Amino acid sequence: MSAVRPPLAVTGIGLVTPAGPGVEPTWRGVLAGRATAAPDPALAGLPVGLSCRVPGDSAALPGVRRAWRLDRATHFAVAAAGAAVADAGLDPAGWDGARVAIVLGSAAGGLGSYEQAVTGFHGAGASGVPAVALSAFLPNMAAGQLAIELGVLGPVLHTATACASGATAIHTAALLLRAGACDIALAGGADAMVTPVCVSGFARMKALSRNPDPATAARPFDAGRDGFVIGEGAGFLVLERQADAAARRAPARALLVGAGTAADAYQPVAPHPEARGLEAAVRLALAEAGAGVDEVDHVNAHGTSTPLNDRAEARLIARVFGRQPPSVTSAKGVLGHTMGAAGAIEAALTVLSVQHQLVPATAGFATPDQDTGRIDLVHGAPRRQRLDLALSTSAGFGGHNTVLAFAPPAH
Repeated sequence: MSAVRPPLAVTGIGLVTPAGPGVEPTWRGVLAGRATAAPDPALAGLPVGLSCRVPGDSAALPGVRRAWRLDRATHFAVAAAGAAVADAGLDPAGWDGARVAIVLGSAAGGLGSYEQAVTGFHGAGASGVPAVALSAFLPNMAAGQLAIELGVLGPVLHTATACASGATAIHTAALLLRAGACDIALAGGADAMVTPVCVSGFARMKALSRNPDPATAARPFDAGRDGFVIGEGAGFLVLERQADAAARRAPARALLVGAGTAADAYQPVAPHPEARGLEAAVRLALAEAGAGVDEVDHVNAHGTSTPLNDRAEARLIARVFGRQPPSVTSAKGVLGHTMGAAGAIEAALTVLSVQHQLVPATAGFATPDQDTGRIDLVHGAPRRQRLDLALSTSAGFGGHNTVLAFAPPAH
Protein backbone atom coordinates (compact mmCIF):
# COMPACT_ATOMS: atom_id res chain seq x y z
CA MET A 1 0.00 0.00 0.00
CA SER A 2 1.03 3.61 -0.53
CA ALA A 3 2.55 5.58 2.32
CA VAL A 4 0.99 8.87 3.38
CA ARG A 5 2.54 11.65 1.28
CA PRO A 6 2.79 15.39 1.91
CA PRO A 7 0.02 17.25 0.05
CA LEU A 8 0.87 19.30 -3.02
CA ALA A 9 -0.59 22.74 -3.68
CA VAL A 10 -2.70 23.34 -6.78
CA THR A 11 -1.75 26.95 -7.44
CA GLY A 12 -3.15 27.35 -10.93
CA ILE A 13 -5.69 25.85 -13.32
CA GLY A 14 -6.39 26.45 -17.00
CA LEU A 15 -9.25 25.15 -19.13
CA VAL A 16 -10.33 25.14 -22.76
CA THR A 17 -13.59 23.19 -23.13
CA PRO A 18 -16.78 23.03 -25.19
CA ALA A 19 -18.35 25.35 -22.59
CA GLY A 20 -15.82 27.99 -23.62
CA PRO A 21 -12.13 28.83 -23.29
CA GLY A 22 -11.31 29.73 -19.71
CA VAL A 23 -12.01 28.57 -16.17
CA GLU A 24 -14.98 30.84 -15.53
CA PRO A 25 -16.92 30.03 -18.74
CA THR A 26 -16.37 26.32 -18.15
CA TRP A 27 -17.40 26.45 -14.48
CA ARG A 28 -20.49 28.52 -15.29
CA GLY A 29 -21.41 26.14 -18.10
CA VAL A 30 -21.08 23.04 -15.95
CA LEU A 31 -23.08 24.65 -13.14
CA ALA A 32 -25.80 25.68 -15.60
CA GLY A 33 -26.09 22.08 -16.76
CA ARG A 34 -26.71 22.87 -20.42
CA ALA A 35 -25.36 20.31 -22.88
CA THR A 36 -22.87 21.67 -25.40
CA ALA A 37 -23.58 18.91 -27.93
CA ALA A 38 -24.60 20.10 -31.38
CA PRO A 39 -24.83 18.78 -34.95
CA ASP A 40 -21.36 18.84 -36.47
CA PRO A 41 -21.05 19.56 -40.22
CA ALA A 42 -17.69 17.78 -40.30
CA LEU A 43 -19.48 14.55 -39.35
CA ALA A 44 -22.23 14.80 -41.97
CA GLY A 45 -23.08 11.43 -43.47
CA LEU A 46 -21.54 9.45 -40.61
CA PRO A 47 -23.59 7.18 -38.32
CA VAL A 48 -23.30 9.79 -35.53
CA GLY A 49 -23.44 13.52 -36.24
CA LEU A 50 -23.22 15.16 -32.79
CA SER A 51 -20.10 16.47 -31.08
CA CYS A 52 -19.06 18.85 -28.32
CA ARG A 53 -16.68 21.32 -29.96
CA VAL A 54 -14.66 24.11 -28.38
CA PRO A 55 -16.36 27.26 -29.70
CA GLY A 56 -14.54 29.67 -31.98
CA ASP A 57 -11.32 29.42 -33.95
CA SER A 58 -8.72 27.39 -32.05
CA ALA A 59 -5.93 29.23 -33.88
CA ALA A 60 -7.11 32.46 -32.24
CA LEU A 61 -6.90 31.16 -28.67
CA PRO A 62 -4.64 33.17 -26.33
CA GLY A 63 -0.98 32.25 -26.59
CA VAL A 64 -1.25 30.32 -29.86
CA ARG A 65 1.44 31.34 -32.36
CA ARG A 66 2.30 29.86 -35.76
CA ALA A 67 -1.00 28.02 -35.56
CA TRP A 68 -0.62 26.49 -39.03
CA ARG A 69 2.28 24.39 -37.77
CA LEU A 70 0.34 22.93 -34.84
CA ASP A 71 -2.47 20.44 -34.43
CA ARG A 72 -5.78 21.63 -33.03
CA ALA A 73 -5.08 19.68 -29.82
CA THR A 74 -1.84 21.62 -29.39
CA HIS A 75 -3.75 24.89 -29.79
CA PHE A 76 -5.89 23.82 -26.83
CA ALA A 77 -2.87 22.73 -24.82
CA VAL A 78 -0.97 25.99 -25.33
CA ALA A 79 -3.97 28.11 -24.33
CA ALA A 80 -4.93 26.05 -21.27
CA ALA A 81 -1.36 25.64 -20.03
CA GLY A 82 -0.63 29.34 -20.44
CA ALA A 83 -3.79 30.20 -18.51
CA ALA A 84 -2.80 27.82 -15.68
CA VAL A 85 0.66 29.40 -15.41
CA ALA A 86 -0.86 32.88 -15.28
CA ASP A 87 -3.45 31.76 -12.72
CA ALA A 88 -0.59 30.52 -10.53
CA GLY A 89 1.04 33.95 -10.68
CA LEU A 90 4.12 32.58 -12.42
CA ASP A 91 6.17 34.31 -15.10
CA PRO A 92 8.12 31.98 -17.40
CA ALA A 93 10.51 34.84 -18.16
CA GLY A 94 11.66 34.75 -14.56
CA TRP A 95 11.59 31.11 -13.53
CA ASP A 96 14.42 28.58 -13.53
CA GLY A 97 13.32 26.46 -16.48
CA ALA A 98 15.50 23.56 -15.40
CA ARG A 99 13.35 23.17 -12.26
CA VAL A 100 10.04 23.12 -14.13
CA ALA A 101 8.39 19.97 -15.50
CA ILE A 102 5.64 19.45 -18.05
CA VAL A 103 3.56 16.28 -18.21
CA LEU A 104 0.89 16.25 -20.89
CA GLY A 105 -1.54 13.41 -21.54
CA SER A 106 -3.46 12.66 -24.70
CA ALA A 107 -5.19 9.63 -26.12
CA ALA A 108 -4.29 10.26 -29.76
CA GLY A 109 -1.81 13.11 -30.18
CA GLY A 110 -2.40 15.14 -33.34
CA LEU A 111 -4.98 12.83 -34.87
CA GLY A 112 -6.56 15.51 -37.06
CA SER A 113 -3.19 16.38 -38.59
CA TYR A 114 -2.49 12.69 -39.20
CA GLU A 115 -5.80 12.17 -41.00
CA GLN A 116 -5.14 15.25 -43.17
CA ALA A 117 -1.67 13.96 -44.05
CA VAL A 118 -3.04 10.55 -45.07
CA THR A 119 -5.74 12.20 -47.19
CA GLY A 120 -3.10 14.38 -48.83
CA PHE A 121 -0.90 11.37 -49.56
CA HIS A 122 -3.72 9.42 -51.20
CA GLY A 123 -4.64 12.48 -53.25
CA ALA A 124 -1.24 13.65 -54.44
CA GLY A 125 1.39 11.25 -53.21
CA ALA A 126 4.37 12.48 -51.21
CA SER A 127 3.85 16.07 -52.33
CA GLY A 128 0.43 16.04 -50.67
CA VAL A 129 1.89 15.48 -47.20
CA PRO A 130 2.60 18.76 -45.38
CA ALA A 131 6.21 19.33 -44.35
CA VAL A 132 4.96 19.88 -40.79
CA ALA A 133 2.92 16.67 -40.69
CA LEU A 134 5.20 14.74 -38.34
CA SER A 135 5.81 17.61 -35.94
CA ALA A 136 2.06 18.22 -35.84
CA PHE A 137 0.81 14.71 -35.13
CA LEU A 138 3.54 12.88 -33.18
CA PRO A 139 2.09 12.35 -29.68
CA ASN A 140 4.93 14.02 -27.77
CA MET A 141 4.93 17.20 -29.81
CA ALA A 142 2.29 19.09 -27.81
CA ALA A 143 4.40 18.71 -24.66
CA GLY A 144 7.47 19.70 -26.66
CA GLN A 145 5.71 22.77 -28.01
CA LEU A 146 4.75 23.82 -24.49
CA ALA A 147 8.39 23.51 -23.43
CA ILE A 148 9.43 25.74 -26.32
CA GLU A 149 6.75 28.34 -25.57
CA LEU A 150 7.42 28.44 -21.82
CA GLY A 151 11.17 27.88 -21.68
CA VAL A 152 10.88 24.64 -19.72
CA LEU A 153 14.16 22.71 -19.49
CA GLY A 154 13.25 20.07 -16.90
CA PRO A 155 11.42 16.79 -17.51
CA VAL A 156 8.97 17.11 -20.42
CA LEU A 157 6.85 13.97 -20.74
CA HIS A 158 3.82 12.60 -22.55
CA THR A 159 1.41 10.09 -21.02
CA ALA A 160 -0.92 7.90 -23.05
CA THR A 161 -3.45 5.92 -21.01
CA ALA A 162 -6.42 6.52 -23.30
CA CYS A 163 -9.17 8.50 -21.56
CA ALA A 164 -7.25 8.48 -18.27
CA SER A 165 -4.25 10.22 -19.87
CA GLY A 166 -4.79 13.68 -18.35
CA ALA A 167 -5.25 12.25 -14.86
CA THR A 168 -2.20 10.01 -15.31
CA ALA A 169 -0.22 13.11 -16.28
CA ILE A 170 -1.18 14.80 -13.01
CA HIS A 171 -0.20 11.71 -11.01
CA THR A 172 3.12 11.52 -12.87
CA ALA A 173 3.78 15.20 -12.18
CA ALA A 174 3.14 14.61 -8.47
CA LEU A 175 5.70 11.80 -8.50
CA LEU A 176 8.27 14.10 -10.13
CA LEU A 177 7.70 16.79 -7.51
CA ARG A 178 7.95 14.35 -4.64
CA ALA A 179 11.12 12.85 -6.12
CA GLY A 180 12.73 16.29 -6.21
CA ALA A 181 13.02 16.28 -10.00
CA CYS A 182 11.33 19.69 -10.25
CA ASP A 183 9.91 22.52 -8.15
CA ILE A 184 6.99 23.42 -10.41
CA ALA A 185 4.96 20.93 -12.44
CA LEU A 186 2.54 21.86 -15.22
CA ALA A 187 0.34 18.84 -15.80
CA GLY A 188 -2.79 18.10 -17.77
CA GLY A 189 -4.31 16.73 -20.93
CA ALA A 190 -5.39 17.82 -24.40
CA ASP A 191 -7.16 16.09 -27.26
CA ALA A 192 -8.97 16.99 -30.48
CA MET A 193 -10.38 13.66 -31.64
CA VAL A 194 -13.56 14.93 -33.29
CA THR A 195 -12.45 13.62 -36.67
CA PRO A 196 -14.26 11.50 -39.26
CA VAL A 197 -12.07 8.41 -38.80
CA CYS A 198 -12.16 8.55 -35.01
CA VAL A 199 -15.91 9.10 -34.85
CA SER A 200 -16.46 6.30 -37.37
CA GLY A 201 -14.36 3.95 -35.26
CA PHE A 202 -16.24 4.73 -32.07
CA ALA A 203 -19.55 4.43 -33.92
CA ARG A 204 -18.58 1.01 -35.25
CA MET A 205 -17.87 -0.04 -31.66
CA LYS A 206 -21.32 1.28 -30.63
CA ALA A 207 -19.64 3.49 -28.03
CA LEU A 208 -21.33 6.72 -29.22
CA SER A 209 -24.88 7.79 -28.47
CA ARG A 210 -27.34 7.36 -31.35
CA ASN A 211 -29.75 9.77 -29.68
CA PRO A 212 -30.23 12.69 -32.13
CA ASP A 213 -31.34 15.13 -29.40
CA PRO A 214 -28.31 17.26 -28.40
CA ALA A 215 -29.85 18.03 -25.00
CA THR A 216 -30.13 14.39 -23.91
CA ALA A 217 -27.65 12.43 -26.04
CA ALA A 218 -25.08 12.46 -23.22
CA ARG A 219 -26.85 11.34 -20.04
CA PRO A 220 -24.41 9.85 -17.52
CA PHE A 221 -25.87 7.22 -15.17
CA ASP A 222 -29.36 7.52 -16.73
CA ALA A 223 -31.27 4.31 -17.40
CA GLY A 224 -31.64 5.31 -21.06
CA ARG A 225 -27.99 6.07 -21.74
CA ASP A 226 -26.65 4.57 -24.94
CA GLY A 227 -23.16 6.01 -25.37
CA PHE A 228 -21.09 9.15 -25.10
CA VAL A 229 -20.92 12.31 -27.22
CA ILE A 230 -17.37 12.94 -28.36
CA GLY A 231 -15.77 16.22 -27.28
CA GLU A 232 -12.45 18.03 -27.28
CA GLY A 233 -10.44 20.44 -25.17
CA ALA A 234 -7.66 20.74 -22.62
CA GLY A 235 -7.13 21.15 -18.90
CA PHE A 236 -4.00 21.89 -16.84
CA LEU A 237 -3.02 22.19 -13.19
CA VAL A 238 0.07 23.85 -11.74
CA LEU A 239 1.40 21.78 -8.83
CA GLU A 240 3.97 22.89 -6.27
CA ARG A 241 5.18 21.74 -2.89
CA GLN A 242 3.28 23.63 -0.20
CA ALA A 243 6.43 25.22 1.23
CA ASP A 244 7.47 26.51 -2.18
CA ALA A 245 4.03 27.98 -2.84
CA ALA A 246 3.98 29.59 0.60
CA ALA A 247 7.45 31.06 0.08
CA ARG A 248 6.23 33.01 -2.94
CA ARG A 249 2.89 33.78 -1.24
CA ALA A 250 0.91 31.88 -3.86
CA PRO A 251 -2.54 30.81 -2.61
CA ALA A 252 -3.61 27.24 -3.27
CA ARG A 253 -6.99 26.59 -4.84
CA ALA A 254 -6.87 23.09 -3.32
CA LEU A 255 -4.42 20.41 -2.26
CA LEU A 256 -3.65 17.22 -4.13
CA VAL A 257 -3.52 14.85 -1.16
CA GLY A 258 -3.38 11.49 -2.92
CA ALA A 259 -3.24 9.67 -6.23
CA GLY A 260 -3.49 6.07 -7.32
CA THR A 261 -3.11 4.19 -10.59
CA ALA A 262 -4.05 0.56 -11.29
CA ALA A 263 -5.01 -1.67 -14.22
CA ASP A 264 -7.98 -3.92 -14.92
CA ALA A 265 -6.06 -6.53 -16.95
CA TYR A 266 -9.48 -7.58 -18.19
CA GLN A 267 -10.49 -6.56 -21.73
CA PRO A 268 -9.24 -4.05 -24.34
CA VAL A 269 -12.26 -1.74 -24.51
CA ALA A 270 -14.64 -2.76 -21.71
CA PRO A 271 -14.11 -1.97 -18.03
CA HIS A 272 -14.05 -4.72 -15.45
CA PRO A 273 -17.74 -5.30 -14.58
CA GLU A 274 -17.01 -4.68 -10.90
CA ALA A 275 -14.44 -1.93 -11.61
CA ARG A 276 -11.71 -3.80 -9.74
CA GLY A 277 -8.88 -1.74 -11.22
CA LEU A 278 -10.67 1.50 -10.43
CA GLU A 279 -11.31 0.28 -6.89
CA ALA A 280 -7.60 -0.47 -6.46
CA ALA A 281 -6.76 3.04 -7.68
CA VAL A 282 -9.28 4.54 -5.22
CA ARG A 283 -7.74 2.64 -2.32
CA LEU A 284 -4.20 3.66 -3.35
CA ALA A 285 -5.21 7.32 -3.54
CA LEU A 286 -6.87 7.16 -0.12
CA ALA A 287 -3.89 5.39 1.41
CA GLU A 288 -1.59 8.10 0.11
CA ALA A 289 -3.96 10.71 1.57
CA GLY A 290 -4.08 8.89 4.89
CA ALA A 291 -7.88 8.74 4.66
CA GLY A 292 -10.57 6.09 4.90
CA VAL A 293 -13.48 5.45 2.57
CA ASP A 294 -15.89 6.99 5.09
CA GLU A 295 -14.06 10.33 4.80
CA VAL A 296 -14.81 10.83 1.10
CA ASP A 297 -17.44 13.52 0.61
CA HIS A 298 -17.64 13.64 -3.17
CA VAL A 299 -16.72 11.72 -6.32
CA ASN A 300 -16.36 13.48 -9.67
CA ALA A 301 -16.99 10.33 -11.68
CA HIS A 302 -15.64 9.26 -15.05
CA GLY A 303 -19.34 8.86 -15.92
CA THR A 304 -19.12 8.41 -19.68
CA SER A 305 -22.83 7.77 -20.37
CA THR A 306 -22.05 4.30 -21.76
CA PRO A 307 -23.98 1.34 -20.35
CA LEU A 308 -20.89 -0.58 -19.24
CA ASN A 309 -18.83 2.24 -17.67
CA ASP A 310 -21.63 3.79 -15.66
CA ARG A 311 -22.83 0.42 -14.38
CA ALA A 312 -19.36 -0.62 -13.25
CA GLU A 313 -18.60 2.76 -11.68
CA ALA A 314 -21.94 2.89 -9.85
CA ARG A 315 -21.36 -0.61 -8.49
CA LEU A 316 -17.90 0.43 -7.27
CA ILE A 317 -19.19 3.55 -5.50
CA ALA A 318 -22.07 1.67 -3.87
CA ARG A 319 -19.79 -1.18 -2.78
CA VAL A 320 -16.85 0.83 -1.45
CA PHE A 321 -18.67 3.85 0.00
CA GLY A 322 -21.98 2.19 0.91
CA ARG A 323 -21.98 3.18 4.60
CA GLN A 324 -21.24 6.87 3.96
CA PRO A 325 -22.36 7.56 0.38
CA PRO A 326 -20.53 10.51 -1.20
CA SER A 327 -22.22 12.83 -3.63
CA VAL A 328 -21.48 11.93 -7.26
CA THR A 329 -21.46 13.98 -10.44
CA SER A 330 -20.29 13.69 -14.05
CA ALA A 331 -19.45 16.66 -16.27
CA LYS A 332 -19.80 14.69 -19.49
CA GLY A 333 -23.50 15.51 -19.77
CA VAL A 334 -22.40 19.09 -20.44
CA LEU A 335 -18.94 18.79 -22.00
CA GLY A 336 -19.16 15.41 -23.72
CA HIS A 337 -16.23 13.03 -23.50
CA THR A 338 -13.07 15.04 -24.13
CA MET A 339 -11.01 11.85 -24.36
CA GLY A 340 -7.43 12.18 -23.06
CA ALA A 341 -8.22 15.65 -21.74
CA ALA A 342 -11.15 14.42 -19.64
CA GLY A 343 -9.18 13.37 -16.56
CA ALA A 344 -7.41 16.73 -16.36
CA ILE A 345 -10.54 18.80 -17.04
CA GLU A 346 -12.46 16.84 -14.42
CA ALA A 347 -9.59 17.16 -11.94
CA ALA A 348 -9.80 20.94 -12.41
CA LEU A 349 -13.57 20.82 -11.89
CA THR A 350 -13.01 18.82 -8.69
CA VAL A 351 -10.58 21.49 -7.51
CA LEU A 352 -13.26 24.11 -8.21
CA SER A 353 -15.87 22.09 -6.32
CA VAL A 354 -13.55 21.89 -3.31
CA GLN A 355 -12.71 25.58 -3.57
CA HIS A 356 -16.34 26.70 -3.83
CA GLN A 357 -17.84 23.86 -1.73
CA LEU A 358 -20.28 23.29 -4.56
CA VAL A 359 -21.08 20.19 -6.63
CA PRO A 360 -22.45 20.66 -10.18
CA ALA A 361 -25.44 18.61 -11.22
CA THR A 362 -25.20 15.76 -13.72
CA ALA A 363 -26.77 17.09 -16.91
CA GLY A 364 -28.99 14.75 -18.91
CA PHE A 365 -29.84 12.48 -15.99
CA ALA A 366 -33.53 11.75 -15.39
CA THR A 367 -34.10 8.09 -14.50
CA PRO A 368 -31.85 5.73 -12.50
CA ASP A 369 -31.51 2.00 -13.11
CA GLN A 370 -30.92 -0.74 -10.55
CA ASP A 371 -27.21 0.11 -10.31
CA THR A 372 -27.15 3.87 -10.77
CA GLY A 373 -30.05 4.25 -8.35
CA ARG A 374 -27.75 3.08 -5.54
CA ILE A 375 -25.52 6.18 -5.62
CA ASP A 376 -26.16 9.75 -4.45
CA LEU A 377 -26.07 11.37 -7.87
CA VAL A 378 -26.41 15.15 -7.86
CA HIS A 379 -28.93 16.12 -10.52
CA GLY A 380 -31.43 18.86 -11.23
CA ALA A 381 -29.41 21.63 -9.60
CA PRO A 382 -25.94 22.14 -8.08
CA ARG A 383 -25.60 21.17 -4.43
CA ARG A 384 -23.96 23.18 -1.67
CA GLN A 385 -21.96 20.74 0.40
CA ARG A 386 -19.04 20.61 2.79
CA LEU A 387 -16.20 18.99 0.87
CA ASP A 388 -13.19 18.01 2.96
CA LEU A 389 -12.12 15.22 0.60
CA ALA A 390 -13.11 14.74 -3.03
CA LEU A 391 -12.03 12.18 -5.61
CA SER A 392 -11.76 12.50 -9.38
CA THR A 393 -11.92 9.11 -11.12
CA SER A 394 -10.69 8.34 -14.63
CA ALA A 395 -10.63 5.18 -16.74
CA GLY A 396 -9.48 4.34 -20.25
CA PHE A 397 -9.40 1.69 -22.93
CA GLY A 398 -6.81 -0.93 -22.11
CA GLY A 399 -7.95 -1.03 -18.47
CA HIS A 400 -6.11 2.09 -17.29
CA ASN A 401 -7.44 3.69 -14.09
CA THR A 402 -6.27 6.77 -12.20
CA VAL A 403 -7.83 8.42 -9.15
CA LEU A 404 -6.87 11.83 -7.75
CA ALA A 405 -7.81 13.02 -4.23
CA PHE A 406 -8.24 16.73 -3.42
CA ALA A 407 -8.85 18.62 -0.19
CA PRO A 408 -9.18 22.29 0.85
CA PRO A 409 -5.93 24.11 1.66
CA ALA A 410 -6.73 24.14 5.38
CA HIS A 411 -7.07 20.33 5.40
